[in-house]
Amino acid sequence: MAINVNTVYTTVLSILNKEQRGYLTPYEFNQLATQVQLEIFEKFFEDYNQYIRMPKTDVEFASRMDHIMEEFQVFEKNENASAVTKNIYTQPVDLHRFGSAVFNKGLNSPSIEIMSNREYNSIKLSPLTQPTTNFPVAKYNQDKLTVFPNLLNSNVTDVSFNYIRKPKDPRWGYTTGSLGQFIYDPTIASSLVASSSLMSSVTTPGTGGSAGTYSYSPATSSGGGTDGKITITIDSSGNVTAAVVSANEVGYGYSVGDTITFSGGGLTQALVITLQASDLLQGTMYSTNFEISDSQQTEVIIEILKYAGVIIRDPQIVQSASQLSAANEANTKR
Repeated sequence: MAINVNTVYTTVLSILNKEQRGYLTPYEFNQLATQVQLEIFEKFFEDYNQYIRMPKTDVEFASRMDHIMEEFQVFEKNENASAVTKNIYTQPVDLHRFGSAVFNKGLNSPSIEIMSNREYNSIKLSPLTQPTTNFPVAKYNQDKLTVFPNLLNSNVTDVSFNYIRKPKDPRWGYTTGSLGQFIYDPTIASSLVASSSLMSSVTTPGTGGSAGTYSYSPATSSGGGTDGKITITIDSSGNVTAAVVSANEVGYGYSVGDTITFSGGGLTQALVITLQASDLLQGTMYSTNFEISDSQQTEVIIEILKYAGVIIRDPQIVQSASQLSAANEANTKR
């Protein structure tokens, strides 16, 4: 289960104010929370690499390998390429760490072997080692896979990526009370802006076979956002001329960088929208919980306190939090 952002914020404030040491504003907390979650998230990979080289145990609930895999599974995704030009497939927009890729044109979707340019130049010299649809290879650079063999009529569904995405930024949302106090808003962010146009966020223009207006609901994003309703207008030439969010069905859980893919209906080629900050509700309201598991709650609080000590210029907090963090780290590595 994820960590509740309000639990962390109130705990941090309680510790900071125990001796009237200072106060952390919601803006400062949100900045620190984002930084700390990313640090812990990246540390998962270092720990995983270390655990692979350590003696292992299969005892239930005691396996470090199983525990770290549980931390990863929330962020693991399998998505098609986000775009394709000939045999060059662009990775999904939210890809953070590449795992593997499969070629859906081959029998049973074989894995694509990633190789260097030198290796590819070597294997293509012999008819026996040249890539085929059942034994595909690819060169990976600039966030794109150049896949061989080069087939006609390429489609984004030809290649699927298995990867790890980044966690969404945590956010303590609030409203302002009559006395100017901050009141926690537990409503989950973020919703699309009602009645807004998404045409400026189109990254893959779709084409239509029939002119008309078509509604798509729920509009599900690559990051988990859903329940929005978007109406698309197609003109007589097959061009998409409008993509407008419903006034009443704005959905929830969307984030900047998420993609929404529309297919079917009046579209003969999929339309892809990559959400920008202007497409989402702005302001201080709406919250987003930490996405890392609640087993990391203690470390999250300690690390935020360490940074908070720097902000309010209290070296004692920094020192105490650093000692607790070091002790916790040493204990987990035994």
